[in-house]
Amino acid sequence: MAGAIGGGGLGDLAIRYGLYRFQTDIMVVSVIIIVLLVQGIQYVGNRLASKISKK
Repeated sequence: MAGAIGGGGLGDLAIRYGLYRFQTDIMVVSVIIIVLLVQGIQYVGNRLASKISKK
């Protein structure tokens, strides 16, 4: 979402080259990378929270 409003980064690449220039291969690869990054960060955060939590 930050790429859509000018935040730059990988989202901006996906929107600028993939969506606006109709290069679906760049858009698909960018979206896959973004999803993998988000899932990896979520996994690490969940593991860290479960170690810190005393429940």
